Amino acid sequence: MATQFELEAEERDLRGKNNAGRLRRKGMIPAVIYGQGKEARSVSVDPKKISEILHSESGHNSIFKVVIGKAATFTVMIKSYQLDPVKGRLLHADLLTIALDKKMKFKVPIEVVGESAGVKSDGGIMDIIKREIEVECLPGNVPANIKVNVEHLKINDHIRVAEIDYDKTKFQILEDPDQTVLTVLPPRAEEVIAPVPTEEAVPAEPEVIKKGKVEEAVEGEEPPKEKEREREKEKEKEKEKK
Repeated sequence: MATQFELEAEERDLRGKNNAGRLRRKGMIPAVIYGQGKEARSVSVDPKKISEILHSESGHNSIFKVVIGKAATFTVMIKSYQLDPVKGRLLHADLLTIALDKKMKFKVPIEVVGESAGVKSDGGIMDIIKREIEVECLPGNVPANIKVNVEHLKINDHIRVAEIDYDKTKFQILEDPDQTVLTVLPPRAEEVIAPVPTEEAVPAEPEVIKKGKVEEAVEGEEPPKEKEREREKEKEKEKEKK
């Protein structure tokens, strides 16, 4: 990958939070250039240029040049950067100097090519297990991504690292050959929810009917048992008279 960006930087003598804050208010951010056993250099750079590099096709693997006035030119890549946790703005960048004739290790993203038969025809789910692959190569040969064709995959099929097709003359994959990169899972079974009975659908409890005739008292009259006692008393009085 040839260098396609060039970044202008200025030497930065003052350090500390206050100076970094003043620098950001001017539209610049602090950065550090280091690597290859040389003394680190503090500089200020345009955050828009750093953001442009990070959002390019090669992203954080981009190789570019940093020019400090007429003093020096460095070939670098973005090793790390800091973002504002609230606003997401760039706050700081670490730039690693590299030698184009020495191999390095890079993390390269996986790019899925095509739509698998298992997903398209059978409703399967593509499960990407590894989204990045570690490779080793010269900085100029680092790929923007590693393409993996999945059109032939059916349900429960998978692709291992060893099955990835790539140009071995430019870089070498360092991952375990038997590690699964992605697989096609069976479709999820739909959960059947039992209907909840409404109040109208709930059967009423049967009314318990007691056996036997129940005599009820009529308002204004004596209860049946009291009438029977009165009759018995009258019969005894008549016997006594006789």
